[in-house]
Amino acid sequence: MLDKNTSLHYRMPAEWERQKSTLIGWPYNEKDWPGLFDKIPEVFAKIISRLSLCQKVNVLVKNMNSKKDINFLLKKNKVKLKNIHFIVCKTDRVWMRDTGPIFVKDTQNKNIMCNWKFNGWAKYKNYKHDEKVNQKINSFYKKKIILPKFKKRHVVLEGGSIDVNGKGLLLTTRECLLSKVQKRNLNFKREDYHTIFKRYLGINKVIWLNKGIVGDDTHGHIDGIARFVDQKKIFIAYENNKRDKNYKNLYENLKILTKERKKISNLKIIKIPMPKPIYIGNIRVPATYLNFYISNKFILLPIFNDNKDKIVVNIFKKHFKGRKVIPIDCSNLIWGFGAIHCLTQQEPI
Repeated sequence: MLDKNTSLHYRMPAEWERQKSTLIGWPYNEKDWPGLFDKIPEVFAKIISRLSLCQKVNVLVKNMNSKKDINFLLKKNKVKLKNIHFIVCKTDRVWMRDTGPIFVKDTQNKNIMCNWKFNGWAKYKNYKHDEKVNQKINSFYKKKIILPKFKKRHVVLEGGSIDVNGKGLLLTTRECLLSKVQKRNLNFKREDYHTIFKRYLGINKVIWLNKGIVGDDTHGHIDGIARFVDQKKIFIAYENNKRDKNYKNLYENLKILTKERKKISNLKIIKIPMPKPIYIGNIRVPATYLNFYISNKFILLPIFNDNKDKIVVNIFKKHFKGRKVIPIDCSNLIWGFGAIHCLTQQEPI
């Protein structure tokens, strides 16, 4: 259903607000993890099983014949099966953060599915199933669907390119939304995005960081470099090694955010170190601790067999005292150029 009344007001809840469920797609595309795919289903099973202990998990499968093998892996990981719901929906890839619905609240606090246009990150051509995910799964969710439009065009937006605090603040990057490379929306300017974010997500202020990390095939998604962890606190990635390719861009992002802090009362910045560079097949992958997921009771935190893993786990424990921090080894998962946050999408209560 197309929302023609642009005077309607919506609000995108923050990730830490109470969730009804988490959406995850089961991995089938072996080409996303060449040479390592046999290790990937086990990682998904672990993530799904941990989430099932505190909330419902909706798993997209290509057909119900998949259930037997999937359930075997889930049970092996001590899943709470009653919280698992399978939805038959073919996908090209598993990154539900970008292809699944972004849920917003209307003025009556009802959930609305925002069906943003998806164009394969303006890079890949095989996305015919992914761009139809939201229409196909709405027979399960049964929510009102809106197609965000601006200047009569269906707006392209991925969930991994934005992060919100639920109270009018949004983080994003210029590299992703304003660059001429992997262009999402032709001729859209910063002010246009401000209008779109205000109209459909309830955003009053946008913080534009500059660039993402090396190896990120999305060209600058925010969920690899900076995340809200409460209304006034932001975790931001930093690199100590001046010879590392990420050093300059991450330092610049920190400077931008520090400058913005002067305009936003009580905004706190917590620096999160980057893991050492990871190369798979001579290709640097976008390993980062910022690609974590906040569920009702747990923080699912990607780790990489790095000596900084323990340091970061302790930082997370300090700032998420009401939730248990669960480290998940993503050393193989990251070969698909995404981690835990990329493959999850929350449905608020």
